[in-house]
Amino acid sequence: MYRKVLRFLEAWKESKHRKPLILQGARQVGKTYTVLEFGRTHYENVAYFNFETNAKLAQTFDENISPAYLIPILSHISGQTIVKEKTLIVFDEVQLCERALTSLKYFCEDAREYHIIAAGSLLGVAVNRAQFSFPVGKVDMKTMHPMDMEEFLLAMGEDALAEKIRECFQNDSPMPVALHDMAMQYYRQYLVVGGMPECVLQFAQTKDYILVRNTQSTILASYLNDMSKYNQQNEIKKTRLAYNNITVQLSKKNTRFQYKLIKKGGRAAEFENAIEWLTLSGIVSQVYKVQHSRKPLEDNKDIDAFKIYVSDLGLLCAKKDLMASDILYMSDELDYFKGGMTENYVNVQLTISGYRTYYWESDRGAEVDFIIQRDGAIIPIEVKSADNTRAKSLKVYIETYKPKYAIKLSSKNFGFEDGKKTIPLYAAFCI
Repeated sequence: MYRKVLRFLEAWKESKHRKPLILQGARQVGKTYTVLEFGRTHYENVAYFNFETNAKLAQTFDENISPAYLIPILSHISGQTIVKEKTLIVFDEVQLCERALTSLKYFCEDAREYHIIAAGSLLGVAVNRAQFSFPVGKVDMKTMHPMDMEEFLLAMGEDALAEKIRECFQNDSPMPVALHDMAMQYYRQYLVVGGMPECVLQFAQTKDYILVRNTQSTILASYLNDMSKYNQQNEIKKTRLAYNNITVQLSKKNTRFQYKLIKKGGRAAEFENAIEWLTLSGIVSQVYKVQHSRKPLEDNKDIDAFKIYVSDLGLLCAKKDLMASDILYMSDELDYFKGGMTENYVNVQLTISGYRTYYWESDRGAEVDFIIQRDGAIIPIEVKSADNTRAKSLKVYIETYKPKYAIKLSSKNFGFEDGKKTIPLYAAFCI
């Protein structure tokens, strides 16, 4: 299955300014597979080291972390001759070995001719909590996410459909009705399956939603295990409570996160560390409200007002134990959840595309789902789960800030009218 991050890896390999690369992301997003596949196709050989499965490996780094010392030993451990420029060295689950992370600084300074990728599932948590010096400025960094809607289409063998979607997005021209309906069907399938590579592969091969759900349940269990294994003892229960409550809050009409809904009398002081852990692990993302839609957006955010979305739609549906048929046919029984689920989907696509997302709310309660900076302009994005595209809040925003244009995402076909770019939900990856 093709992953778009390969384009980044290819550019990294050829860069004259290449440094050791840290590839971070939540568990099961495909980091190890992608790096090994990249090594197989772009290098003569791969020297792979996993700090989770080989506990003794860390002892090598405890002794000495200079490249001259490490390379002969790593060659012996891996059974691979490590050759400059021709061997890809992979440190997997590197967050478990602080000294291995520190060694990247010396590879950058003294031995940049060696190509190293360090992958970590809980790297954000490790770096935030550990008592060591992170090699700031001595590494390249990239965050890997689940597969987006376009990668899902490619995995389904729909290369031509994905290309047609991009063409219609670029030209603001409607998709042929048959193709539009087909793409909407794939969009609903993506909501059920999500973007975890193992789940997508299983679905592509079997079309078995039950098999996919079993895999999703296993991934969710591994997340809960990580909360116990790699978290402070007094934070474990709080982290689980917060995580379990996020999907509940997405079912509310107002999806702004509220601590008091985690438990009666809940306060930020009690749960903010738990939210931070979930965010740093890549399991969820926070979207802050901007008080004023002007550059820089980061300086205008309200740190006390935010929404939380999970990183994968399939896991969201699995966690709520939703039937595949209810999602595929958009059952009326899910009306309470459609809005939050659709917002979550759009945030996932925007995040994978590299945007930092915000939302806007006026003093009188008008709310725009997402605010992004695109091609140097601040663009508002309104999200609707169906074809009802009447957006009073978007009108208020446009009258207040007069953006270059606005985006409306819904089940309607492509179009552009009155400064509003209409985009079908399945094409959110094009933004």
